[in-house]
Formats: sequence, structure tokens, C-alpha cells
Amino acid sequence: MGKLTATAPAPSKKAASKKKAQGKEPKADENTSASLPERRPFGEEDSDEELDEELMDDAAPADGAAPADDDELMIDESVPAEASARPAEVDDSLQFAPISAASLAAAQASAGAVTKSQLRKVPIPPHRISPLKRDWPKIYTPLVEQANLMVRMNPRTRCVEIKTSKHTDDLGVLQKAADFVKAYALGFEADDALALLRLDDLYVDSFEMKDVKTLHGDHLSRAIGRIAGKDGRTRFAIENASRTRIVLADTKIHILGAFQNIRIAKDSIVALIMGSPPGKVYAKLRTISSRMRQRA
Repeated sequence: MGKLTATAPAPSKKAASKKKAQGKEPKADENTSASLPERRPFGEEDSDEELDEELMDDAAPADGAAPADDDELMIDESVPAEASARPAEVDDSLQFAPISAASLAAAQASAGAVTKSQLRKVPIPPHRISPLKRDWPKIYTPLVEQANLMVRMNPRTRCVEIKTSKHTDDLGVLQKAADFVKAYALGFEADDALALLRLDDLYVDSFEMKDVKTLHGDHLSRAIGRIAGKDGRTRFAIENASRTRIVLADTKIHILGAFQNIRIAKDSIVALIMGSPPGKVYAKLRTISSRMRQRA
């Protein structure tokens, strides 16, 4: 028998080209491999300290080169020191001559004449004309001697005119004087109203009964009687407990005192207008007056 010999089939053109492509390896760039550092797996990168050291090494000057001086970079020696110390030129148009003493005195005199010509007119109701004539010395004496104001009563217009003078030091006292005369016109005694002129933080609060509750006929009369009390005892009790002064003028009520004291008296009067018995109001006033004494 003859010998059988096996021969490998000739590779096709596609297989040859594929094998040739697989066997061909790209040439590594020596410059690229030398410049790029070796990359580490995720989580094993260089720490911040190592990166800082690398940056410092890169920023270090070459051998033989002198390090750069920051002062030489920041300071420009080309600008002379005399130029920086030279003051800026001042425009002659912005310079003004000083005012003379005579002009200053004239300006102050004219300004004082304008500001001190203030006037207040306080109207007086008809039922207070006779008491005003009787208590006129008590009214004009503190205004003239203490406040240095000019006061006169104008019978034609029925107004008390108050005006500042050259001896008035404080212009704010003019408003206090007007409040003092206005309080007397509302019905307060001259001695009580004088506190507005001498003390601070005192006010006059006025309201009507219809602002609290609408009353007519006998109901209105009984409300007024509850506020006044027998022989004025209820009104006196409210005044002493709250340290205020109260004037009952028909359906109008005027209260003189400090802000907190006016509120206490007003609450008591409102309770009486709404129909609260006087005994309940007395008990509340006793509690409030005891607290006020403790605070004092």
C-alpha cells in the first residue's frame, strides 16, 4: 500500500491578513512613556502631600539659576519716591476765604430772630372765662418768670396767646406752656395743670362715653353717677389709686397723668361705664395700687 501524506490547506487571504494584523505590535513612543507617570488603580492614587512634593520639585529652579525674588517683582523701582510723596495740586476755585466775625454775628442774629418768633394760641371755652380771670396770676406767673415767655389774654378772640421772647432759652418750653393752658381750659385746676410745665412724660387723654358704649337718657345719667360716685368718692378713689387727675365734663372725660397711670384709670372708668359695680372696681384698684407701691 502506498503511504498517505497529509498536507495542510493553504491559508486564505483573509486569515493571512488577520494574522498579520494581530502579529503587528505598535511601536511605543519613548518620549511619551518617559513623560507620563505610572497610573495607579483607583483608591491608590498619590496623596496630597506627594502631589505637593511633585509640584515643588517642578517649580524648583534649574541648577545654577538664582531663585526669583518676590520683592523685586512687586516693587517697581522705576517710580521715584519723591513723586509718590508729592501732594496733589489743589484747585484754586475750591478755596474759600474765612467768614468774618461781623458776618457770623449778623447771620446768627437773623437766625435767632426767625426762630424766636413763635406763637401759640389756646382757645378758652365760655364756661372757663370766669375761672381764668380768677386764677390768672397762677397762670401767667410761671410762664413769665420760669419759662421766660410772653403771655396775654385776648378778650376779642377769647384766646390765650403765648409767644417766645429774647430771654427764652429752650424753644420746647413753648409747647409745654400751650399744654398747660389747654389743660386748664379743659377743667383741671391750675396747680394740677402746672405739672405739665414742670415735669416730663405727662399727657392729657380725652374720650367720650359714646366711644365706649352708646347710652341714652337715664342710662347715661346712671353711668356718669357711677363714675363720680357719692360726693365724688369713686372719682377720688380712682385718682388716688392711679395717681392721675380726672375731669368729668358732661359726656367727656379728661385724664391727666403718665402713660401707664392713664391706662389704669381709663380701664377703671370703662368698666364702670359698661356696668361693673363700684365694689369690684375698688378691689381691682386696691390690687393695682399695692403692686405700684411694691415697685416704687
